[in-house]
Parts: sequence; C-alpha cells; structure tokens
Amino acid sequence: MFPLYGLAQLAFEPVHDALRAQPTGLRASAYGAGFTAVEFAAGRGFRTLRGTAPWDYSRARLHLDALVRADYVPLWACAGLAFERLHDALT
Repeated sequence: MFPLYGLAQLAFEPVHDALRAQPTGLRASAYGAGFTAVEFAAGRGFRTLRGTAPWDYSRARLHLDALVRADYVPLWACAGLAFERLHDALT
C-alpha cells in the first residue's frame, strides 16, 4: 500500500496549491472526497489486475463495493488538513 500512498502524494501538492486560499471546510471536503476516490479507483484497479483488492470493507456497515468506507471520509479529510501543515513545514 505504501507505493499507492506515495503515488497519491503526487496529486496532493497541486490540489493543495489550488485550494490553499479556500475555507477550511471546503479544503477538508475536497481531501476527504479525493482520498476516497483514489482508494476506490485503486481498489478497482487491483481487482481488475489481481482479482482481489488488498483490503475488504464488506463487513463495514457503510461501504461502497467493499472498497471504501463512508465512515473513513472524515478521517481522510482530517488527514488532508494535517498533510497541508506537514507540506508547508517541509517546504
């Protein structure tokens, strides 16, 4: 999974730059939706190439095709905001 997260980082910087002046709620929503979309697309890609994804959320109450969980979206949103601070500190 680390290569997947590393590749997602390539998209994070331009998105962060584009959203920098936007309100916190909008940025958090964009990060939550973006990380969830990447996770879903990657899971679909894994299923296409390997027949299965490395994760299975089918036992979760709120999931989409067992690839993403709705209750993780707020966590991804907070992670995106935290990554902003980390990115700014490192640059």
